[in-house]
Amino acid sequence: MKKRVLAVLLAATMAFGLMACGSSSSSSSSETEETTEEEAVEEEEAAAEETEAEEAEAEEETADVFEETEIQVFIAASLNTVMQEIVSMYNEIQPNVTITLNADSSGTLLTQIEEGYECDIFFSAAQKQMNTLEEDGLIVEGTRADVLNNQVVVITYAGSETSVTGLDNIGDAESIALADGSVPVGKYTREALISTGVLDGSKEASEYTTEEVSEALGGVEISEQSNVSKVLEAVKEASCEVGTTYYSDTYGYEDAVEILEVVSYDLTGDVIYPICQVQNDEADELQTEAAADFLAYILSDEVKDVLDSYYFDTDL
Repeated sequence: MKKRVLAVLLAATMAFGLMACGSSSSSSSSETEETTEEEAVEEEEAAAEETEAEEAEAEEETADVFEETEIQVFIAASLNTVMQEIVSMYNEIQPNVTITLNADSSGTLLTQIEEGYECDIFFSAAQKQMNTLEEDGLIVEGTRADVLNNQVVVITYAGSETSVTGLDNIGDAESIALADGSVPVGKYTREALISTGVLDGSKEASEYTTEEVSEALGGVEISEQSNVSKVLEAVKEASCEVGTTYYSDTYGYEDAVEILEVVSYDLTGDVIYPICQVQNDEADELQTEAAADFLAYILSDEVKDVLDSYYFDTDL
């Protein structure tokens, strides 16, 4: 009798155990299905959010592209080559903004702006012209910035075999290409000649005429040029034995000209290039916004790298 009771109890215990296992398995399966469904929902929500973000970004990029407009940018002649590349880079992100470059001496550009030429951005090779523009009340407030430094160099054409080694004996040349005093590179050259005692320093560097410089150098023949690019051209073509340009102007002409001396900042002072947005009363709202955007682009780190590659110094 006792054996039968034990057998019944044992059977009942085993049956209960099997039922419990079945219940546990069923519960585990149910939980797995619920977890899988939750993960699927989360993945769908994440995918939807990512799609919305991509669409919003695309809409924002589209909104940031200007409609067709044109801006006038006045630049020192020494910036002409590098600015063409910068404009090309900018048009990759703003294809509808036509940028017209007007390259000349900073003095000539200042005169044009004062005479009413339409201009949106002025990129000068010296502070003097920018100071005058500011005094005229023609700079958009808060937009003036110093962008880069440059250096004056004494150059000759390749293979010239000149005896000139730099400013110290530049008067030994048969002929010199020199920008006039209103042109920044001409002013800085005169500053260096004052520093070395060739010019007496009795007046502002820019006020020394070409004839006075020639006389101070012993009567050497000087071919006066209206901007730095024309100085480079005169030397490159061997029209003049030597000349003074900016270091950056020799970019791309390494095989055509030879640098005889890189003139120290101690002699010329810093050759700072400032930039600003010009108060253009003829510009509409779109043109004004595009000018501000291009100015900001010029001041970006991306453009600094380009300027450095063209022998400018952006480490101010």
